[in-house]
Amino acid sequence: MSSWSQNYDPAHNILLSSAVAMLPILFFFITLLVLRIKGYIASTLTVLLTSIIALAFYHMPVACIVASWGYGFLYGLWPIAWIILGAVFLYKLSVKSGYFEIIRKSIVAVTDDQRLQIILVAYAFGAFLEGAAGFGAPVAITTALLVGLGVSPIIAGGLCLLANAAPGAFGAMGIPVIVGGQVINTDPSLIAHQAMPSLAVISLAVPFILVFIADGLRGLREVWLPTLVAAVTFAGVQTIVALSVGPELPDIVAALATLVVLPVFLRVWKPANKKIQTEQKAAEQNVSAAEIMRAWAPFAVLTVCVAIWSSGPFKSLFKPDGALSWTSFTFRFPLLHDVIIKMPPVTSKPTPYHAFFQFNPISSVGTSIMLAAIISTFIVKIKPAQAISIFLETLKELLIPIYTIGTVLSFAFLANYSGVSATLALLFASTGSFFVFLSPVLGWLGVFLTGSDTSSNALFGGLQAATGAQIHVSGALLVAANTVGGAVGKMISPQSIAVACAAVNIVGKEGEILQFTLKWSLLLVGIVGLLVVGQTLLFN
Repeated sequence: MSSWSQNYDPAHNILLSSAVAMLPILFFFITLLVLRIKGYIASTLTVLLTSIIALAFYHMPVACIVASWGYGFLYGLWPIAWIILGAVFLYKLSVKSGYFEIIRKSIVAVTDDQRLQIILVAYAFGAFLEGAAGFGAPVAITTALLVGLGVSPIIAGGLCLLANAAPGAFGAMGIPVIVGGQVINTDPSLIAHQAMPSLAVISLAVPFILVFIADGLRGLREVWLPTLVAAVTFAGVQTIVALSVGPELPDIVAALATLVVLPVFLRVWKPANKKIQTEQKAAEQNVSAAEIMRAWAPFAVLTVCVAIWSSGPFKSLFKPDGALSWTSFTFRFPLLHDVIIKMPPVTSKPTPYHAFFQFNPISSVGTSIMLAAIISTFIVKIKPAQAISIFLETLKELLIPIYTIGTVLSFAFLANYSGVSATLALLFASTGSFFVFLSPVLGWLGVFLTGSDTSSNALFGGLQAATGAQIHVSGALLVAANTVGGAVGKMISPQSIAVACAAVNIVGKEGEILQFTLKWSLLLVGIVGLLVVGQTLLFN
């Protein structure tokens, strides 16, 4: 097939072209927030609208449009759906065995105040899972945990999505920052350094927002001190590790520090007034240490498995010259690979898009989560036949969420390959020095479109650096802004929202969660924009 070059301004007016490019995004928001259409229907209709725009406005070949659908949908299945399937299966094993109830009791034993439980689970434990695994597993597991503690599913999903803003920039062993560095050929540690001023503010603010949502101003007055302890511990350790070590470990170390410091603090400090669910009885705190260890063991196994899969020596086994390279299969995706050409000013010269689909059944992080689930069947004493039944039940429940994720990724890939994303990025870049404020908004938009901070950096990192050179602002600073903006954009990503709904079986409620998170996401990305402007004025 002959190549097709992208045209980012078909209307020969960037404002008009951007207005057309924005239509699918506005349509998606309207279908979810105003019309309250179920997520899988809204995403399907959005793909169809984007296809019409790609064909009629951008003149994208039909074959490339269809191939973009397929590529995105397959990426939604592998690795994303595989990761979510493993995470939810692990959670269901814990529930069906009865050990999840012991986990709940162990959290109640630390504190029976629901506001502080939310900080422990959504903020601290969620950050630990994000730092180790990422890709939806933290939101799925922590949402389920909060529901088990008596939080309503919609609120639980929204809280966990919001909490994910704090660790998102360094998720999955720092992959977003590492990819950002690779895109602009810069040391990732420099991007980590530039990200920390704004990210530290976000990490400090998030636990207070969680408490405010849970119990309003009364909650802030009553538990501000432990909230401050958690916020300062996490943000402080995250900053120290990011500045001294690099982007791989800030979330994991900061989360572990918070999970130690806050419970110790709560041994000597108790709120005068508590917010307690009726089912959280004092008697439930009497759980033996052995029972607690067995109940939490599956998550400890999960941590070990993900850590092994994320380690350099393990990853090297699957490189082209590695001993297990034969277990990974890479395909050039037909009708896309080297067919679509990225054009200036998005790139310095015409550059073909590489479209590789990788099927890596062993090295995928989803496989490490599934292995942890299988090992956990022995720990929680689930018989093989029952485990298979639970797995099939999990798969059945996730069919619609998996379809939703697939169509969301189809939309994301089509937006990228057609040029829709680049049109909007160029509109931002045309704003001159005001772009400094908009640079995190571009990362925010990138995560909405792709569902991934890593993908957002890969998509817009080069443009951020190129625009920075034109307006005499550090490219590393703008890529850092893209990363932090993307972290606060994950809470409105259709992919992330679909994961939260899947975890607690509230498929069809995506619009309600989006309505819950949107205002906070807009507020936080605006704050990041102001902080980046401040960094530019002070240090650039």
